[in-house]
Amino acid sequence: MIAAIQTIPYSNLALAFIPVIIVIGIVWKWKLVHLNYTYAVFRMLIQLLLIGFVLEYIFMAESSPIVILVLAVMLVSSSWIALGNIQIPRKRLILKIFASISIGGGFVLMLITQLVLNLDPWYLPNYMIPLAGMIFANSMNGISLAGERLESEMSRGISYFEARNIALKASLIPITNSLFAVGLVSLPGMMTGQILSGVSPFIAARYQIMVMCMIFGATGITTAMFLYMVRREIGEKGEGMG
Repeated sequence: MIAAIQTIPYSNLALAFIPVIIVIGIVWKWKLVHLNYTYAVFRMLIQLLLIGFVLEYIFMAESSPIVILVLAVMLVSSSWIALGNIQIPRKRLILKIFASISIGGGFVLMLITQLVLNLDPWYLPNYMIPLAGMIFANSMNGISLAGERLESEMSRGISYFEARNIALKASLIPITNSLFAVGLVSLPGMMTGQILSGVSPFIAARYQIMVMCMIFGATGITTAMFLYMVRREIGEKGEGMG
């Protein structure tokens, strides 16, 4: 018999912070900058509690303008965060990152939601928003990794094309490792959540296959688009850059 998902009381949830406190204690003991990690955990807590309340309202409203607004905020946020430590002038780069995630990520999102899942209505919030979050977040990480690696390789004096290939390969390492590990080393979050909520493992596996293809495709497409668009800015740094 498959049990329904268990609601976690706040008192029990507090126990999950014990490992976090241990790690922060180790960092503090070793005289590292512990405030950054403390702030990150605190921010995570506040953000997730807030988004829980917000999403509950959005899911109940089922309004396409609200969903579009949420997607727009996610796009802008992911584009800005993707800048990371990339040294190319931000004003010129932000538009290229935004375009890469919007076009590449948007294409994958529409393919998954409208053709694979065939959502009705097309903007069904409880599918559209979580899937968009996965796509935009992984695209953001891919672009950030690729941008830093591209600059690092270009600083060694190699051509743009060589640096581009190395950067794309580096950006795909995390998701490639996940493809190898899924089902053997780990059960991804979405599949675990579905199984815990009582969904058949076979159905959960289909959804996870969709998610892994979605993430791999979105990361690769958006990163490749970014590397193509940014060539002009990289090329302006000097000769011999492709």
